[in-house]
Amino acid sequence: MIHLLFTAAAQSRRLMLTFGITLLISLVISAGAQGQRRAGAQAGADEARSAFQEYRGVQLGMTADEVRKKLGSPKDKSDEQDFFVFNETETAQILYDKLHKVITISADFMSSANGVPTAKQVLGADLAAKPDGSIYKMVRYPKAGYWLSYNRTAGSSPLTTVTIQKIEQ
Repeated sequence: MIHLLFTAAAQSRRLMLTFGITLLISLVISAGAQGQRRAGAQAGADEARSAFQEYRGVQLGMTADEVRKKLGSPKDKSDEQDFFVFNETETAQILYDKLHKVITISADFMSSANGVPTAKQVLGADLAAKPDGSIYKMVRYPKAGYWLSYNRTAGSSPLTTVTIQKIEQ
């Protein structure tokens, strides 16, 4: 019984850590997207849309009700965001605007997960890892009205985050 309590507590701490990291990454990426217009971030500006446009059937602009029908009941939900836990290695955070429509989709994959998306699957091209093993790239699609990022942390157990967010007009 005590072992189960410790296991549940550890799992809860891990989920909260993942949630915190996702939120922090989303905030940093959002701030960078709004404050920077570098050539590197404009790499895909001529393309109308990316290959990656949805996550588990969820797309930007869907209503919260449509998301919950596709993904089921979130672990945590509110008018502004839902947090989904699919298993120990995959979570997602969906953010909504004032009309309860999706403006951000951010999915996290632990390194031990099967089916962790690659940069090529998300951005359409392989990316070179930095010396520490991390990978990051954001591409803006202004014609389509969103940006897309791929982020893999460094270390022996990297966390991969794929984020797609509506560009505020």
